[in-house]
Amino acid sequence: MWVITVYSGRDMKMLEFETEQEAREALRNIPNYKILTEIIYFNDHELVTS
Repeated sequence: MWVITVYSGRDMKMLEFETEQEAREALRNIPNYKILTEIIYFNDHELVTS
């Protein structure tokens, strides 16, 4: 999961995306200060290697 946190004055908004590509496309169109973060859960077996 990918999250964009947008700071606008005194407000903060968080937007969630399933793919990095979706998040990066949205990131280009969002004004103000923003942070892109990848969320990885420890129980996400798809990302765990043996």
